[in-house]
Amino acid sequence: MGKLERRLRYWLRQSERQKLLREEMEFHLEALTEDLEAQGTPQVEAHTAARRRFGNMTQKTEDARVAWISRWIEDAVQDLRYNVRTLRRDTSFAVFAILIIGLGIGASSTIFSVVRALLLRPLPFPDARALVWMGNKDVDDEGLSGETVPVGHFLDLRDHNHSFADVAAYSPFYRPGDIKLTEDGEPQRLTAVTVSHNFFSVLGVSPLMGRPLNPEDCKIPWNAPRVALLSYSLWQRRFNSDPAMVGRVLTLNDGRVTVVGIMPPSFDFGSVFAPGTHVDLYLPFPLTEQANRRGNELIMLGRLRPNSTIESARTEIKVLGPRIKRRDPDRNFQPMLSLLGEHVSGHLRPALLTLAGAVGVVMLIVCANLSNLLLARNATRQREMAVRVALGAGRHRLMRQMLTETLTLSCAGAVIGLLLAVIGTRSLAHLSAFSIPLLDTVHIDVVAFAFTLVIAVVTGLVFGLVPALQIPAVAVHDRLKDSSRGSSQGRDYTSIRSLLMVSEIAFACVLLVGAGLLIRSFLRVLDVSLGFQPDRAAAMRVDPSSHYSTQALRNRFYDEALGQVRAIPGIEAAGLTDVLPLGGDRTWSAMAKGRTYTKAAPPPWAFVRIVSDGYLRAMGIPLRAGRDLTARDTASNAPVILINETLARTLWPGQNAVGKVLVGAGYVDREVVGVVSDVRHLAVEQASGCEMYLPIRQSDDYSSVDLVVRTTLAPTQLAPAVRQTLRAIDPTQPANEFRMLREVVDRAVSPRRFLAVLLGGFSGFALILAVLGIYGVISYSVNQRTQEIGIRMALGASPGDVQARILSQTLRLAGFGMVVGLAGSWVLSRTISGLLFGVTPTDPLTFAGILVLLTAVSAFAGYLPARRASRIDPAGALRSS
Repeated sequence: MGKLERRLRYWLRQSERQKLLREEMEFHLEALTEDLEAQGTPQVEAHTAARRRFGNMTQKTEDARVAWISRWIEDAVQDLRYNVRTLRRDTSFAVFAILIIGLGIGASSTIFSVVRALLLRPLPFPDARALVWMGNKDVDDEGLSGETVPVGHFLDLRDHNHSFADVAAYSPFYRPGDIKLTEDGEPQRLTAVTVSHNFFSVLGVSPLMGRPLNPEDCKIPWNAPRVALLSYSLWQRRFNSDPAMVGRVLTLNDGRVTVVGIMPPSFDFGSVFAPGTHVDLYLPFPLTEQANRRGNELIMLGRLRPNSTIESARTEIKVLGPRIKRRDPDRNFQPMLSLLGEHVSGHLRPALLTLAGAVGVVMLIVCANLSNLLLARNATRQREMAVRVALGAGRHRLMRQMLTETLTLSCAGAVIGLLLAVIGTRSLAHLSAFSIPLLDTVHIDVVAFAFTLVIAVVTGLVFGLVPALQIPAVAVHDRLKDSSRGSSQGRDYTSIRSLLMVSEIAFACVLLVGAGLLIRSFLRVLDVSLGFQPDRAAAMRVDPSSHYSTQALRNRFYDEALGQVRAIPGIEAAGLTDVLPLGGDRTWSAMAKGRTYTKAAPPPWAFVRIVSDGYLRAMGIPLRAGRDLTARDTASNAPVILINETLARTLWPGQNAVGKVLVGAGYVDREVVGVVSDVRHLAVEQASGCEMYLPIRQSDDYSSVDLVVRTTLAPTQLAPAVRQTLRAIDPTQPANEFRMLREVVDRAVSPRRFLAVLLGGFSGFALILAVLGIYGVISYSVNQRTQEIGIRMALGASPGDVQARILSQTLRLAGFGMVVGLAGSWVLSRTISGLLFGVTPTDPLTFAGILVLLTAVSAFAGYLPARRASRIDPAGALRSS
């Protein structure tokens, strides 16, 4: 215990270390003296003999220090204290270095957290790697109708497969705000998803309160749920976390529905399956023959058995699929299986890996820049280093001190970087404008903290390695002699610093070219002709109450609503649609009357929209031929339809489609009365397919609809007036706000914007660092050549000649960097070619623009020291030599 106490005192009380060590030495010396006296040696002789036998007191003290504490630990502590004092004297350098490192590490940790949340971390479900997404055939022009399956196929696959412990399903044909809650005061629009009774059990999720759905809940007529599960956010927001909510009856879409459970806060359907959508309710899907007759309605999910793999499941499905299809040969069934995690965020992998690579390049530029700064700083410390070498300090000892300094800077920067990463991840997690799955789960956790620590250590070692290798270990006399003439490093450092500058330019060039290509792709996406005009157009979800139960009564509601809304000052046009562009899709087969179709030559699939008169004008969709729909296109008149130009060309190439007849469009034959411009319904980047527009007064195959208006008013002015007008007709209309169609388009392109904005930010940061690196190298070169420049000017060189020579040196080094960077950019552009739209990987405008930009900023960075050099006084420069 006494020995332990002494060592603890040694660690905790630095001022007593030497005292404790001397006490230790005195103790051993006295013990040796006592042993000699016990052997009969006189006291005086025993003390002298003991000191002679004990040896050098100082050497023994050092040996004891090594025994008590490893020497390298004490040296590291000394180096740390020395470096802190040194950095305090050079505050500007320390602050700059720490900020640069902090920004780099903050960006690295933030992107690592994003990549981990979207790609590396399992989905937020138990044993998520066993979950499989099962879609139908992968046909882009069929939309959700091509990915979904009918109820019968789902039940057959669920009951007859051997690879899955269970198979569940949900319907993707839901719209934000398609459920109207008229309970407890103000009516409110909610978003509901219909699921099979085992959907949550397959995911491994249990209700926080109440019970899950059961098979009896799914034995209901179409669109008539009797029970519901509430999301945790709705339970908190609307019902104040009322614990008595389970068992309560709500009025949803004028029907009575019993709440049977509350989902836990950890479950967020929208985050995984519908990014950007807040789901409020979960309703049972009717697994009935009636629902089966409606066609493809379900997307399937399965949980693999413990002894099954995705490969074995695919093999089984290849055999089982044709058997199921034979029971209903008119419906396609080609199941496409993929792991759920891969389906949710796998399409983002190229973009995220590109971001990760960009951060890596930024960190390399940070290291190169800081290495240059340290080399310049070491120019004033050469005499100090040489003196320490002359006094006996070894090369490795000095290198260790230098690396301790860089690690101190990087760890201090890591603290700032971690704070920036926390702020950055929280900001990203709350960005509702980006439609990216799992983005709201991004946060800094223990793994991200460990990553930050590793990055800090690696950064400190990397940017400190080059300066550390330049520590002098020989030729001390020459170093002292050279240092006495101006603290010069000599010419041996110039090539190293120039090489670092070239590497910064090369890395910046690669990053800027990649960002330029992606930004130009994003701008090309924004320039795409959508087929409609989103500016000055807005939409609000509306639906008539149960009082308007028949088609005739609903038509009366629509007539009155459209008439009064159009009379509001500032409203130029108004119309109704069941689905907005870029907001969802379903397809029907489009068959021309008088034409025979076969399996080898099937009819095309067309996107279906149910709209009212005025919709085309409100959306800004041009009418190419024929007439628009009118209020007279009701069920009592002849069935009509509008089609787009692509469908007209497909069905009747080279003919006028107006007056032709589509067979079975909405279960009846319809005459084409107009041809409209193509509209991009699936995605902005995806070309328009075939489209058909049915009059809303001649169809009832929809739930709620969107009121679209073209207006000169601001949304804050528009919504109250429209809401008041609709409530005068139907008091149960919820108080929802207008959505600007520009916001709908922006959300559709948000993943591309997310990548372009982040990569553009990293590129800008890299460019700033490259400019600082160029300035530092050229400025240092000017300082080194002050005497030479003075002599040249004394011999007749003009200030312009001096500037031209220095700018030439600057552009020569920058040119080397750009040549290397162009080679790397050529490789990168092909790597990211899958992310480009409307731009080739070797887009000459992008490459030329980046070269001009780098040349301009390089010239600017070199001009400042060149201008200073041109003002050197020759006489003063010669006197200082």
